[in-house]
Amino acid sequence: MIDLRLLREDPDRVRASQRARGEDVALVDSLLSADERRRSSGTRFDQLRAEQKQLGKLIPKAQGEEKAELLRRTKELADAVKAADAEQQEAADEAQRLLLQIGNLVHPDAPVGGEEDFVVLEQHGTPRDFAAEGFTPRDHLELGELLGAIDTERGAKVSGSRFYYLTGVGALLEFALVQAAISQATAAGFTPMLTPNLVKPAAMAGTGYLGQVEDDVYRLEKDDLYLVGTSEVPLAAYHMDEILDAGRLPLRYAGFSSCYRREAGSYGKDTRGIFRVHQFDKVEMFVFTTPEEAEAEHQRLLAWEKQWLSALELPFQVVELASGDLGASASRKFDCEAWIPTQGKYRELTSTSNTDSFQARRLNIRARDAEGTRPLATLNGTLCAVTRTIVAVLENHQQADGSVRVPEILRPYLGGREVLEPLSAASAK
Repeated sequence: MIDLRLLREDPDRVRASQRARGEDVALVDSLLSADERRRSSGTRFDQLRAEQKQLGKLIPKAQGEEKAELLRRTKELADAVKAADAEQQEAADEAQRLLLQIGNLVHPDAPVGGEEDFVVLEQHGTPRDFAAEGFTPRDHLELGELLGAIDTERGAKVSGSRFYYLTGVGALLEFALVQAAISQATAAGFTPMLTPNLVKPAAMAGTGYLGQVEDDVYRLEKDDLYLVGTSEVPLAAYHMDEILDAGRLPLRYAGFSSCYRREAGSYGKDTRGIFRVHQFDKVEMFVFTTPEEAEAEHQRLLAWEKQWLSALELPFQVVELASGDLGASASRKFDCEAWIPTQGKYRELTSTSNTDSFQARRLNIRARDAEGTRPLATLNGTLCAVTRTIVAVLENHQQADGSVRVPEILRPYLGGREVLEPLSAASAK
């Protein structure tokens, strides 16, 4: 959540951020009003309690009518204190409810606009010219079927649309990607983590995944638990309600988990294959650091993502998302989009967000240094979203006979295999 002190001191900045996000600007004034009611009723409560205590000292010494008057006043004060306390609590609850609805402050350098207003920052690699090579590229599902790697028909039979099986070399390719990604993260100083797939509401709300995107989340109502859409959630909540030694920062974690998403609002989009699915595995980077170091750490996360995609020998571009496409928690976000030959366009493979102290405030995570305790900053970055990465690897490294060249970084994890071969030569025709 945002800092209430900042809201009081510079409400126009918060209004501008809400406007840039395309969110309700009136929330700012409603929150200011609730906060003022909370503070004024709190002041009244303290004054009444002080008078109540003072009278408590006078009553034992008083006699006759004076004592009766003091007792009468004491009863009035008791009722007034109770009313002021109730008013204070009601205003505090309202302020908290409104505070949780306001998104993080948009970074001043983030482009303003909606989903289509992203800015391309850089491009790496050159998409292959398959026409010049003399063949038409197959899409990832056709390749996956030739290789015996992907089975969406049985996935749909067993679980419904947007589910799948990875079989044979498809399963081995996932294991190779995960191992290679974890190896890169470990070499960069990240602590590898296997995280829970089910979390409590406090963890989900604390990271900002309830509210705007609640329709995209799977919930187990009987148990009051949520299936995570990213290991960012359990990684962020790992230090919930803790005070960390600032000297230990940054803390860098690389979490592996399955991810579950309803894909609400994506009806009719990417229905073929495994690009947009309800369940997939992912290696996620997550960092706890100081607010002063957050922007530099954001650039480091982006650099690690670029290193990964370059090692996979994929053509990709880096884009900065516009303010209306950030999500509630992020102040600034960069995506790396890989070229998908059969779609003829770049598609998101990784994303990295700076959430400043927004999540840390909601999760009550602070750092202690010589000057005291204060909220720290959190950042996240996808290293490998497995299914989308498989899509990009298969399509970009395919060969005319339906085989797929294995990028060098993955070969040690595939027994030295350099090429994934179709199940039979006949099936490739």
